[in-house]
Amino acid sequence: MGSLHQEANLVENVCAIYHKISKLETLKPSNDVNRLFTELVTICIPPSSINMTTLPPNIQETRSNLIRLCGEAEGCLEAHFSTLLATFPNPINHLNIFPYYSNYLKLSQLEFDILTRHYSVTEPDAVPTRVAFVGSGPLPLTSIVLASYHLKESTFHNYDIDHSANSLASRLVASDDDLSKRMFFHTTDIINVTDGLKEYDVVFLAALVGMNIDDKVKVIKHLAKYMAPGAILMLRSAHGARAFLYPVVDPEDLQGFEVLSIFHPQDEVINSVVIARKDPIDVEADHGHDHHQLGVGSIVPSSCKYCDFQAFNKPLNQMNIIEELAMEE
Repeated sequence: MGSLHQEANLVENVCAIYHKISKLETLKPSNDVNRLFTELVTICIPPSSINMTTLPPNIQETRSNLIRLCGEAEGCLEAHFSTLLATFPNPINHLNIFPYYSNYLKLSQLEFDILTRHYSVTEPDAVPTRVAFVGSGPLPLTSIVLASYHLKESTFHNYDIDHSANSLASRLVASDDDLSKRMFFHTTDIINVTDGLKEYDVVFLAALVGMNIDDKVKVIKHLAKYMAPGAILMLRSAHGARAFLYPVVDPEDLQGFEVLSIFHPQDEVINSVVIARKDPIDVEADHGHDHHQLGVGSIVPSSCKYCDFQAFNKPLNQMNIIEELAMEE
């Protein structure tokens, strides 16, 4: 009963904040906007076993609307700080003025570590040479951080449907001698990119590309059709109450890909990370759910649902333990 009571309180609090946010005249950064979204995130961060699929239709609708508002607010926040950063001679040297920059540093480190673990099974030190980021936005921090600190020789192709977002983003790297030569920006709907997708070793799909799961699955199917066989797809998802903020991607949504790992951070990094490999043979094939393919052997409990590992603060360390135990068995 305690858990049900906590979930009821959670839903009630989230709905209360949603109604306040929905009445705002604008979602551009302001004291009211910042306060309400900070309150919302604070409520949704703690671990929760809430199952979004069991919520009543009116709450499902509220959640969908809230995800849309969160996406709009995030876009406004990024555009505001991208514009501000562009006033510096070299914007890349001042990225820390963005209030969530440290979160991006942590998330990018996490994604790089996961990518390194799974990128190549034949060449342990291999790194991707061409990376695409779909839904890069006006402040493409993931691409910038990965290019600056982790994939220092790789080229990054950033795709966004919004010309103004790409215009702001490209100004940030224009004055940087290194990044200006390795980062490119394309204004187009990724659905219109076909053979060009075969050029990328890794494709990142932003959390807010496809505000609802039907739109996101449409994009995933397109990527499954046109990405190079064996290429890596990295997606951002959400878990627990954080699913009030971002769409959830389940493994069954990734037809044409082999899901390699799913990580659920439980610190201030909001997004879960899903890494999958494009099927090298048949896009339409359904390989099912094989724990051995996910590298965790036979120790995964029968209650495991698509290997939803609860990674407490150091998910990669936990995965190391799981894999080592599997090898011992």
